[in-house]
Amino acid sequence: MAVIWKKTIDSDQYEVRTAGSSVRLYSNGVFHSHYNPNHALSNSIWDLLLLPVLFQELGTVKRILVMGVGGGTVIKLFHKYLTPEKIIGVEINPTHVKIAKKYFKISRKEADLICADAIQWIKAYKGPAFDMIIDDMFGHANGDINRAVALDGLWFKTLNQNLSKHGVLVINTTEKETLKTCAYFTNQRVSRMFEVVYRLEHPKCDNFIGVFFKDLRLKKHLTQNIRLLPDKKLRSALLSMDYKINRIG
Repeated sequence: MAVIWKKTIDSDQYEVRTAGSSVRLYSNGVFHSHYNPNHALSNSIWDLLLLPVLFQELGTVKRILVMGVGGGTVIKLFHKYLTPEKIIGVEINPTHVKIAKKYFKISRKEADLICADAIQWIKAYKGPAFDMIIDDMFGHANGDINRAVALDGLWFKTLNQNLSKHGVLVINTTEKETLKTCAYFTNQRVSRMFEVVYRLEHPKCDNFIGVFFKDLRLKKHLTQNIRLLPDKKLRSALLSMDYKINRIG
């Protein structure tokens, strides 16, 4: 693996590495993003972020908000395989935004990249609702990562206000307990916002993805929609993908 770019900015160290056709972003030693245009999936956490779209009928998820872009792996996957009408990515780190554009080659056609604090951005947002919101916001220090915002009732309310009628909320965590103790399970107002909740896990990752649906979505819907995907390579990769899915709410 070759380091093609390396820089320390305000005591934070960034590296972009390549291996064959793949590109990777590291920040302070934390592996943030990976993308290979020649492979349908990366066999890692970003594959899990693609799955929630496929619970829905193909083509119905038209507007997606990604909060916490990193290098933009999930944006590349959404644009390449699902072509939603609009993707907005909000990233607080200006270096990550530059890397996403230069090395991961995220174009204006693929997404609107906004350099801002996504927490404040969504609180001030007044535009059309999103069919999917992905909360993938983390800070990093000493090789460890931590969620940027607590999953309390106020945060769920803020996100829900910006979801469409059948919108899906996707939340990335690094501890199972974070999902177990989130406001959905402790606050009746939040639990009434969503009909069903799933937890996604990948054997190679320590992440636990919470997927919150406003209406009933079953595992069979996911399999049915995967089989309808026009891209044979992606369809095959998803059907053979090694992951766990459990209904938790």
